[in-house]
Amino acid sequence: MDDDLDHALDSVGPRLRALRKQRETTLAELSAVTGISVSTLSRLESGTRRPTLELLLPLARAHGVSLDELVDAPPTGDPRIHLRPVSRFGMTVLPLSQRAGGIQAYKLIIPTRSPRREPELKTHEGYEWLYVLDGRLRVLLGEHDLILAPGEAAEFDTRVPHWFGAVGDEPVEFLSLFGQQGERAHLRARPRERARDRERAGERAREGGRP
Repeated sequence: MDDDLDHALDSVGPRLRALRKQRETTLAELSAVTGISVSTLSRLESGTRRPTLELLLPLARAHGVSLDELVDAPPTGDPRIHLRPVSRFGMTVLPLSQRAGGIQAYKLIIPTRSPRREPELKTHEGYEWLYVLDGRLRVLLGEHDLILAPGEAAEFDTRVPHWFGAVGDEPVEFLSLFGQQGERAHLRARPRERARDRERAGERAREGGRP
């Protein structure tokens, strides 16, 4: 048991360094978030400082992982899937679905220091739906320039030139549903049915007014 514990603690340093590099975060930035000094963080990553619970808890929160993931604890029969966030294009991306094909779900976080400051519109196959959880999201879509607040959503064909980023100096968190083959995130059958009902009502009214 002691050997297993020592092995788990010895592996923490390389995992901390890998997580920080993956998120493109400096020791100084991580120190500002966690309140742990740069020298202590450096010694933790190099393995010269033994990790404690008081040090690991804020680091797990800062990296967006569980404590078990941080120390690479063995599975205990928990049926839940622990998904790992990755850093892409200046964003932290947490996949929420793992099935192949169909619509994929993600949670995305754009931090305050993200390099996504200068809009760079791109196109690709697919269809995307965005829902803002916290912060404000700027969405450039073709000729449209939109600001989405928490609780607001947008959907669009990704073949239209698009870009999105945080507004101001606050991070933004949002959900994304994306279909590579152009699957729509939600149907619009109900609004279309109401439109058809209005058209039919108008036709009946016109017919009723005829002599």
